[in-house]
Amino acid sequence: MGVNKIPKNGDEKIRITFAQLLLSTFSAFIGIQSNANRERDFKHGKISHFILIGLLFGLVFIFTIVGVVNIVLNLAGA
Repeated sequence: MGVNKIPKNGDEKIRITFAQLLLSTFSAFIGIQSNANRERDFKHGKISHFILIGLLFGLVFIFTIVGVVNIVLNLAGA
């Protein structure tokens, strides 16, 4: 996946796509982020987008763990 180039007033501004944002955040979340992608993110990404997606992944992770624990407890008869 490359970065999109969007011209703006004669200058070229490089943006990270939403799919790249999700993939990059997920990769960093589980600890397999490549150095090249990390450098691209710091150079062309917005920190607020990464924070928001990171918080979303964190919430999904917590709700998944709570759901799995509830299912296991119900199956165990507790």
